[in-house]
Order: sequence, then C-alpha cells, then structure tokens
Amino acid sequence: MTGTGTRRGLSFYLLAAFFGLFVLFLYGPIATITILSFQGPEGGLTFPMNGVSIHWFKNLFEQQAVGDFGGSFRRSIALGLTVMVLTVLFSLLAGFAFRRRFLGSGALFYLAVASLIVPSILVSLGIGLLFNILGIEPTWYGSALGAHLTWTLPFGLLIVFAIFNRFNPAYEEAARDLGATPWQTVRHVVLPILLPSLIGVGLFGFTLSYDEFARTLMTAGSFNTLPLEIYGMTTNVTTPVLYALGTLTTLFSFTVIGLFLAGVMILRRRRLRRTGGAA
Repeated sequence: MTGTGTRRGLSFYLLAAFFGLFVLFLYGPIATITILSFQGPEGGLTFPMNGVSIHWFKNLFEQQAVGDFGGSFRRSIALGLTVMVLTVLFSLLAGFAFRRRFLGSGALFYLAVASLIVPSILVSLGIGLLFNILGIEPTWYGSALGAHLTWTLPFGLLIVFAIFNRFNPAYEEAARDLGATPWQTVRHVVLPILLPSLIGVGLFGFTLSYDEFARTLMTAGSFNTLPLEIYGMTTNVTTPVLYALGTLTTLFSFTVIGLFLAGVMILRRRRLRRTGGAA
C-alpha cells in the first residue's frame, strides 16, 4: 500500500525486477573480482578462496614477468587528463560559436558528431593506417589522442549545446547594461553559471578516454594504455594479480567520480551563499 491507499501495479514490480537484474549484472562481476583479489598466496582465479590476504596487491607493484601496470596507468592518466582539458576547451568554444547561425553550421555540426555512429575499431584502424602512410609512428600521445578526441568531443558538443539552449541571455544583457566588457561578461557571468556543467563534461571526457580500448588498439603505438595492458594480461597472467589490478582501477574510477561530484557540490554551495540562498 502507498501513502494514497492505492496498490502498486504489476508494471512497478516488473520494473523493479528489471532494475534489480541491471544492478546485479553491473556490480555482481565487480564484487566477484574484488573478493577474489583478496585470495591468499596460493589462491587461484576461481572460488573457493584459498586464504585471505593482500598478497596480490603487493605483487602487483613488484616486477612482473609480463605487463607494465605502472607505466600503462601513468599513460592512461596523462592521456585522460589531456583529453579532458581539450574536450572542455573545444566544446565550450564551439558552444559560443554555434550560438549564432553561420554558413555551413548545420553541416559542420553533423560532421562533428558523425564519428559517434562509426565503429570505433574502424576509426582506430583508419587513423593508424594514415599515420603509417605518412611515415609517422603512432603514439599514445599523438595518434591515440586524436582518436580519443573523435570519441569525446561529440559528446562534449552535445552537452554544451544543450546547456546553451537553456541559458538565459538576460544575465549577459544585465552585465552589459552595468558596463561589463564582453570578456568580463564571459568570465564573471557566463563561465560561473556553466562551470558545474563543464565539470560534468570534463568528467565525461576523462572517463571515456581512460576506459577506451577500441580507438586505442591501432593508435597507441609501442606503449600500451591501461585498457590495452589489462587485455594483454588476460592472455598471460594466471594469478589473482589481474583481479587486484581490476579492484584498484575500479576504486580509482569511483574516487575520481566522487571528487568531481564533491567539487560540483562545493561550487553549488558557494553560489547559494553569494545569492543569499536563492535558487
């Protein structure tokens, strides 16, 4: 019974069951990997567990017979941060540019977002072949960076365009009426209002790049990023050290999301203080 005295229909329970299965399929494997990563030194890749320890987490940071966890992790972080900054910057600039229609704006928009429907592996293959034809060695900081931007920029553009579509230009008009220059209007009025959404764009760009496999496969060159390293380890590593790696990377992902959400909450509270609690 609900508060209004009406019974919940069958659709509610069907949707609840579907959501329960969704959560199970999403977090069940993560929970399994996390549990198995705490196997004892003689533990294997499956249940039942043979002891409980943090042996495999320690082993992860030791010299491995195969794999370069530390180097691939640093490369993925550096690549993800670079992609994040460029995605926010170019998405914001495009948002300002598309506030007014110009010749070819529609075609340019559809051309920019067209890469979303192209299979990622084809994009990776095409960029890798182009670099080889030009005689340029593919690298994670060059060709892979471009490949990742073809994936993150369209999402950033769509988000920023949606933000500007509901942006009230009256704020800018009020700033100009008070004598603000165009740059002062952007810096002190527009950007503070857009900042929480831009943080979301940055988080989106970072996570898409950090986890990207297909568009990195043919473009990373001689040095793997973390997704490529994990894939390679699945064919060579036969100990729970791989599970320890998965646990740490999952924890890192949740930490990044938590930090960004905390930053958004702090910015929102500061805005509320400045406006005297007004929404």
